[in-house]
Amino acid sequence: MSPSSAGRAEKLGYTNIKVYHDGLPEWNKRNSMVISAQSLKEAFLDKDIPHVLVDVRPEAEAQKGFIKGAVTMPATEIAANITKFPLKDKKPPIIIYDQNSGNEAKSAARSLTAAGYTSVAIVTGGMDAWQKNGLPVQTGNLAKNIVYVPKLRSGEIPMDDFKKVAAAMPADALILDVRSREEGSAGMIKGAKLIPDEEILDRLAEIPKDKKIITYCSSGVRAEMAYHKLKEKGYAVQFVNAKVDIDKDGNYTIERP
Repeated sequence: MSPSSAGRAEKLGYTNIKVYHDGLPEWNKRNSMVISAQSLKEAFLDKDIPHVLVDVRPEAEAQKGFIKGAVTMPATEIAANITKFPLKDKKPPIIIYDQNSGNEAKSAARSLTAAGYTSVAIVTGGMDAWQKNGLPVQTGNLAKNIVYVPKLRSGEIPMDDFKKVAAAMPADALILDVRSREEGSAGMIKGAKLIPDEEILDRLAEIPKDKKIITYCSSGVRAEMAYHKLKEKGYAVQFVNAKVDIDKDGNYTIERP
């Protein structure tokens, strides 16, 4: 793997993946990445790393043998079904395979990159390479709906769990708003306590250690910084890794990045 390819792989989040140029040299130079069948298994499937795996062969052909977790979507249908893929902002790793030549996979990848997806990779050799490597094959019906759930960061609270706490405000939990005073004055989640991130270490006496602390801000950045400060001080704490918008009445919308 060349240094430029290695850097691009790391930038797109494909860690511990070998990128091969054989068979698709011009494609790799001008468009998406390529990944070997073995690397797909070891780096994504074995480690249960969230990704989108798409079998772009005709569905009837794919049913005869496919890779576990693959969604069926023929290459000719990709462009018309872009909205079925995860939002681009989530930067999902999308991995595409066909049979052998790579033509269907390249067509599908072009549609995705044209739509703005940046982490798109083609399996070199496709299903043929997968089978030649003796890797496990499934048969029957493939999934048709794409599901992509990014793994939580260390200390991150699942979105649904946060919403339940915010709705019930249990006595053993405290939601901590770590935005600025100006942001807080424009609207806060009902029941939350405002302590700006930069003031936390000076106001630890106001944060109970006998409660579960959940920090939030407008984007997740300051919430995570506050999480680390409180965790180092021995607090049971989690943070909201999401974009949070709050109106003056305390109503909020939340969207994971």
